[in-house]
Amino acid sequence: MSAPTTNQALDVQRSRARLIAAAPLTERREVLAGVSTNIMEGGEGPPIVLLHGPGEYWAVWLTVVRDLVRTHRVIVADLPGHGESLDIDGKLDTDTVLRWVDELIHTTCDAPPVLAGHLLGGGIAARYAVQNAGRLAQLVLVDTFGLTWFRPKLQFAIPMVRFMARPTPASRDRFFTECFVDFDRVGERFGDVWDDLRDYALDRAKQPENKSALRSLMPRFGVPPIPSNDLASIAIPTTLIHGREDLQVPVRAAERAAERYGWPLHVIDGARDDPASEQPDAVIRALRSVLARDTSKEAS
Repeated sequence: MSAPTTNQALDVQRSRARLIAAAPLTERREVLAGVSTNIMEGGEGPPIVLLHGPGEYWAVWLTVVRDLVRTHRVIVADLPGHGESLDIDGKLDTDTVLRWVDELIHTTCDAPPVLAGHLLGGGIAARYAVQNAGRLAQLVLVDTFGLTWFRPKLQFAIPMVRFMARPTPASRDRFFTECFVDFDRVGERFGDVWDDLRDYALDRAKQPENKSALRSLMPRFGVPPIPSNDLASIAIPTTLIHGREDLQVPVRAAERAAERYGWPLHVIDGARDDPASEQPDAVIRALRSVLARDTSKEAS
């Protein structure tokens, strides 16, 4: 794969700058567990930390962040090997990644936060909560990995593999089409920065650090299920949010987890694996129910 030209690199940085300008967040950089980490944060109030999915970056949460910052301190970091968190000193083994989460919370939160994770971010968040529930207020798992074996449907898996093997605008859009019920509607929701979000995602998918991170993180946090005894041991309120038409983690996996562990489940109609992008109003309502419970606990 040829190196990007100077003009291409400038275009990517312009896209990133427009995404940042569209967010009610400011960026900073901290070294966490040996990873030079890009952190986006904003708002005032009780903290909520958002972790994104595989091959993504902070801006996928943009449609809900705009609402959450009105009442909460919102922290969104690029996962190790994603976005601008590409400078990694050491291996991304399980202990390093969980330590990264711990240092992120310690660095950005003045009180135990609500920790919300999407897909791979959910698998990481849940495993962190198994060991560190006392450092969290609540856990929110959005279409999370770890509830069952990762066995995506073929209509999703084939374009996913093709995009990962050869990231191009065409392979990206074929893959993104399977991530959403209505690809064009998602573009309308992101508005003027939709092209920027897609262009930056394409550039990140070409980075060797991103490919290496996925090879490390998916076998540890994405593919295998979390042992049932571990999930049952999570000692903080835990909520599930799940797109009804998810092609990666079937909604039945979330329904079984809700039944087994007594976790509230919000099934989002008209969404696949990224309900925050497809149905942000429904996801905000679900998150608000979680955050209201956290606020009432503080008041009592």
